[in-house]
Amino acid sequence: MATDFYDLDALLTEDERLVRDNVRAMVTSKVLPTIGEHFEAGTFPMELIAEFGRSGVLGASLPEEYGCAGMSDIAYGLAMLELERGDSGVRSFASVQGALCMYPIYAFGTEEQRRKYLPGMAKGEIIGCFGLTEPDYGSNPAGMISRAVRTPSGFRINGTKRWITNGNLAHIAIIWAKLDDKIRGFVVPTDTKGFTAQKIERKFSLRASVTSELILEDVEVNEDALLPNVEGLKGPLSCLSQARYGISWGVIGAAEACFECAVDYAKNRVQFSRPIAGFQLVQAKFAEIVTEITKAQLVAWRLGKLKEAKKMTPQHVSLAKRNNVRMALESARTCRDILGGNGITYEYPIGRHMLNLETVSTYEGTHDIHSLVLGHAVTGLAAYDWTPPPGE
Repeated sequence: MATDFYDLDALLTEDERLVRDNVRAMVTSKVLPTIGEHFEAGTFPMELIAEFGRSGVLGASLPEEYGCAGMSDIAYGLAMLELERGDSGVRSFASVQGALCMYPIYAFGTEEQRRKYLPGMAKGEIIGCFGLTEPDYGSNPAGMISRAVRTPSGFRINGTKRWITNGNLAHIAIIWAKLDDKIRGFVVPTDTKGFTAQKIERKFSLRASVTSELILEDVEVNEDALLPNVEGLKGPLSCLSQARYGISWGVIGAAEACFECAVDYAKNRVQFSRPIAGFQLVQAKFAEIVTEITKAQLVAWRLGKLKEAKKMTPQHVSLAKRNNVRMALESARTCRDILGGNGITYEYPIGRHMLNLETVSTYEGTHDIHSLVLGHAVTGLAAYDWTPPPGE
C-alpha cells in the first residue's frame, strides 16, 4: 500500500496488526457509509457508541480487570489512526472517553471510583466529558476561574467550561476547578442540580461531534467526587499528554484517507487526453505527501515505543502532535487542490477531513503552543511564562 511506503507493518506485532485490521473493518462497515451524512447534518452517530465498546477502543490501553481491552500503546495508537481514517469526530469521541475521562479515574481515582465507572465506560454505557478549557482560558489553563469550596458533605462547584467534546452526551464530567487555590479534579454526574450543558451549534468543523459549553451553578457533589491522588496542573496536563498521544496517531489516518482518495481520483481524472496523475506537478504533490505521511508514521511508532518503555515525556508528545497534525492538515489541503472543484463536495471525504483537521490543529494545544514547549525544551527558557520587568 502506498501509505505504508517504509513497511511500517513489519515493525508491528501480530496482535497490533490484528487490532488495526479489526478497527479498520469496523470503520469501513459501520462508520464510512453514514459519516458524511452525519457531518452534513451536524449529528453524532450515536449507534456507533456500543460498537466502539464491542471493539475495545474505549479506554483501550487500560487494564483488563476494569473491563478494558488492555492493548499495547502502539495497538491503541493504530486503533486511533483507523478511527480517524473514518472521521476526526469519531476519533475525538474515543479519545475523550478513554484518555481524558477514563485515564484520570484510573490514574488519580480511588479503587471504588475505578470499579464504579470504568467497566461501564469501556462498554460505552457511561459517557464522559472533560471540563478544563474555559471561555477566557484555553492555552493558559492555570488561569481558570472555576472554583470549588468545601461543604459539610463534600464540595460546591461554580464555573463555566467551553469547547467540551461529548458535553451534551455525557453522564459524568471530569471537572477541573481550584480548591484552596490548587487545581483539583472532580467526577461530576451531569444530572446534578445546577449542571447545564449547552450544545455549540453552527460549526464548520467536527460537525459529526458534539461540542458543548458546561455551566456549573452551585453544583453540590459528595466527598467521593474528588479525584484524591493528584493536585495542580499535573492532573489535567497528564491527561492531555495521553490524548495528544492518540491524536498523533489519529491524524495519520485522516491524511492517509485523503492521500488514497486523491491518488485514485488522479489516476482516473483525464485532462488534456491523459490522467492527471501522469503530470509532473501532481506527482510532485504526491511525492511530498507520501514523504510526510511516512515521517509521521515513524514519529508515532517511536513515540509509542517510548511510551511503552515509560520514557515518553510531554515534550516528546508535543513534537509528535505538532508535526503530525500540521502534516495531516497540509496534506488534506493539497489533496483537496488535486480534486479541484470536486474536492469541496460530499462525494469525496477530503473536504470533510480538511475542515475537521482545522479543529484538531487547535485543540489539545495549538501548533504555536507546542512550538513554545519545544523551544523551552531546547533552550531551557519558557517563553510562555514571561513576566515583565519591574516598571513595565
